[in-house]
Amino acid sequence: MKSAVETLDPTKVKLSVEVTYDELKPSIDHAYQHIAEQVTVPGFRKGKVPPRIIDQRVGRPAVIEHAVNEGLSSFYAEAVRENKLRPMGQPAVEVTKVPGLVPAEAGEEGELHFTAEVEVRPEITLPALDSLTLTVDDVEVSDEDVDARLDALRERFGSLVGVDRPAEAGDFVVIDLAATIGDEQIDQVSGTSYQIGSGNMLEGLDEALTGLSSGETTTFETVLVGGDRKGETANVTVTATAVKERQLPDADDEFAQLASEFDTIDELKADLRVQAGRIKASNQAVQARDLLVEKLTTETEIPVPSGVVEAEVHRHLESEGRLEDDEHRAEVTEQAQTALRNQILLDTLAEQLDIKVSQSELLDYLVSASRQYGMDPNTFITTLDQQGQIPAMVAEVARSKALAVSLRSVSVVDGSGAAVDLSEFIGTEEDDAEVEQAETSAPTDAATDFSAVAFGEDSADEKA
Repeated sequence: MKSAVETLDPTKVKLSVEVTYDELKPSIDHAYQHIAEQVTVPGFRKGKVPPRIIDQRVGRPAVIEHAVNEGLSSFYAEAVRENKLRPMGQPAVEVTKVPGLVPAEAGEEGELHFTAEVEVRPEITLPALDSLTLTVDDVEVSDEDVDARLDALRERFGSLVGVDRPAEAGDFVVIDLAATIGDEQIDQVSGTSYQIGSGNMLEGLDEALTGLSSGETTTFETVLVGGDRKGETANVTVTATAVKERQLPDADDEFAQLASEFDTIDELKADLRVQAGRIKASNQAVQARDLLVEKLTTETEIPVPSGVVEAEVHRHLESEGRLEDDEHRAEVTEQAQTALRNQILLDTLAEQLDIKVSQSELLDYLVSASRQYGMDPNTFITTLDQQGQIPAMVAEVARSKALAVSLRSVSVVDGSGAAVDLSEFIGTEEDDAEVEQAETSAPTDAATDFSAVAFGEDSADEKA
């Protein structure tokens, strides 16, 4: 099979493929076999109809069409591999030549020629990682940080107490609520507890409840953000049936013994200070990751395949039923471009760093994702496998790992210019070596059996 690539623009190529008759012949033979099982010809059993009879009854063109349709995808995939292309969308295929429509002598049957225009991942040049410096926030734990964590802990042990005063921000109000549009009541709730300031019900509810005492009623207008009447303006009547405030336990030794394993409040505060420091150190790693992506994106020209963006925008808007919303389309288009630009960046980074995803790394990711969806891990993994999504999950893990490995090469400093050690969060080369060693020496079990799905022949290209 011969193939050649013509670059149409930085994100699109035209692949020209020539397939010999001998290479297409297995598909032609299979086409005859398949058609023989479908047609009924007097004097022949199904599946035993000779090719010459099929040519007479069905026609040689139908056989060739069947063979071409069957073999086209595999020939295309082979040409993509040979030319080391990285398709990002579906190809537009045009068959320009088909084998002779009548049987001929060997070597004279002709060839299958086709072209495929497809959007591909562009070639981009990334700056040298060791030339980059990232400045992250200092890890400074203040008394206010400790007090905030202590107050949050006290809130967990607090109690709601009714008060005889107008409601304030932070209070819990038991409400009866009715929403109407015109003369139609579209929603009603009774006895619902709502914390002023949480903002998780209706726009304008916080303002309406603030200053309202128990037994008082008020009305306000709001735009509905969900349901069948989404986007319409409703009149809402709300009654406060009770106003309650959260009373917190005193921050003393007795509370420390109730809420923790410590005997004194000072010991508890010391532990909360350590916790706050760990969180801020973790935030440094997250900040460094985001800064690295921002810097690489800023310093790298990354063309984005327009067709891939348009397809994603159409899919998104169609799922929301907002194909005619031009303003929202512009917003979604910008988001899709940013997401695709980051994907191209990280895929290139992973390739340059020769990132490999281990079985354990993939399984950890899949188990964590299954929890986010509230699904059993085995069911979640099986579903992804059936949908052909495992290679995409491998690529996602590779992108995340590429960022972590990249951060080992850049300089990360705090506000004072002191070097920041992120090894606790991004690992080390020694850690990677230990994982690789564990993978090669681990006995076969359910997890390693699954690796046949994740890292089988069909996923080899995706794994890279």
